Amino acid sequence: MIRIPDPVVGPDGNSFAQIRELQLPGDGPGGRRYTLPMEIIPLGDQAVLVHAPDEESAGRLAAAIRSAPPAWLVDLVLSYSSVALHFDRRAVRSADAIAWTQAVKVGRTKLAVGRRFEIPCCYDMGPDLEAVARQCKINPDEVAAAHAGTEYRVYAVGFAPGFPYMGYLPESLCGVPRLPSPRMRVEPGSVGLTGRQTGIYPLLRPGGWPLIGRTPLRLVDLEQGFFALTPGDRVRFVAIDPSEYKQRDGERLLPVDGK
Repeated sequence: MIRIPDPVVGPDGNSFAQIRELQLPGDGPGGRRYTLPMEIIPLGDQAVLVHAPDEESAGRLAAAIRSAPPAWLVDLVLSYSSVALHFDRRAVRSADAIAWTQAVKVGRTKLAVGRRFEIPCCYDMGPDLEAVARQCKINPDEVAAAHAGTEYRVYAVGFAPGFPYMGYLPESLCGVPRLPSPRMRVEPGSVGLTGRQTGIYPLLRPGGWPLIGRTPLRLVDLEQGFFALTPGDRVRFVAIDPSEYKQRDGERLLPVDGK
């Protein structure tokens, strides 16, 4: 259950509130309930933003909302430990959207199981692979093996249309900083990493992440409204050589089950 505080009006006149307790029964040690603090604030005049303490609780909240969405909900955006509810302001007031969100019953709601993807990656085409290997104090083959040996979750999509922020990297690859100066041109399909995250540049853009490989698959087609990845999807990279890269160049990225 969620214990609902009274809405508060801030100095700017906007309503905001905190979910002081999100109780998830049966999930704590020994089957006991555990309590997580959450906060709800307005995001402009057409959205509400929920800050959760971690990615799992945010995912559960999003799943609970998607299971019974209100008529005024226009879009729901899950990003790491936050959930944004975009609403039709002609149909609901911000304060009422906040009150509805406060009352959502999460309970035992499970995280949605995302689609599964296998993304071919040619690590031979990573211009920063050797520099990343030196930073991590391993050799380039070990960088590729560690990167391809981990299943990632898409936690957010942004920066550029369809750019997936995925985590989390294995410990051996964590802590690589951004480039001192961003590249002015990063080719589509370039696979990068920094901090605890990995990502794929779907379109030609400037970028500051070290690049360790490149996928031949197309993640985005703006003209046809195609965006392959969404938050919650699961991704594994599969190492390929330059000849396979050339053979598959331009294919669309599709889930493993094809749906």
